[in-house]
Amino acid sequence: MTMPDDDILAPRKPRSGTHSRADFSGRETRGPIIDQEGHEIRPETLEQGFREFRFEFGEGSGQGFGQGFSQGFGNGNPFGNLTREQRIARFEAIAKLLDIAFVLPGTNIRYGIDGLIGLIPVVGDVITTAISLWLVREARALGAPWYVTARMLGNVAVDGVVGIVPFAGDAFDVLFRANMRNVRLLRRWLDKQPRM
Repeated sequence: MTMPDDDILAPRKPRSGTHSRADFSGRETRGPIIDQEGHEIRPETLEQGFREFRFEFGEGSGQGFGQGFSQGFGNGNPFGNLTREQRIARFEAIAKLLDIAFVLPGTNIRYGIDGLIGLIPVVGDVITTAISLWLVREARALGAPWYVTARMLGNVAVDGVVGIVPFAGDAFDVLFRANMRNVRLLRRWLDKQPRM
C-alpha cells in the first residue's frame, strides 16, 4: 500500500475528536536536549560550544596547516577530547566503513570504500593505506602493545602491496579486509585487559 504524496506533505488530521499527543509543528518546546549518556544539556552550553567552534587555516600569521588546524578549533576540538570507549567505537566504525559498509546486490559479498577508492590507480591505494595506518596509530594511542600493532602493520602492508595490482588487488581488498582483521586484533587484546 502506498501513501499519496498529499498525505506525505500535509498529513491528515485524526479522525476522532481527540488531538494527537505529539505536536511536531515546532510551536511548543519539545523538551530537554539529552546527550549520549542521558544527561541533560543546557541550551546556553550548546550556544557557547558553537561560538568556540571555528576553523582557521592560520592565514596571515605564517602558521603551517597543522598549527592553524589544531589552534583553530580552540576548546571545541572534535578529535581530541574523546573517551576511551568513544575512540574504540570510532576505530571500529572507520574500519567497517573501509571494509564492510556495503553489500553487493544479489550476493552476500560485503565491501567498503577501501575497495571503491582503490579502483583509482595508485592514488586510491595510497589514500586507503594512509587511513589504515592512521587506525594502527590510533590503536597504539589506545595502549595496544608493539606485538599487536606489528601484526596490524603487517595486515596493512599486505593489503597495500597487493592492492597496487589493478583489479586483482581490489578484489583482494574486498576479501582480505585488513582493517576488520585489525579490529579483531585490537578487540582480542582489549578483552584480555582488566576492567577499570
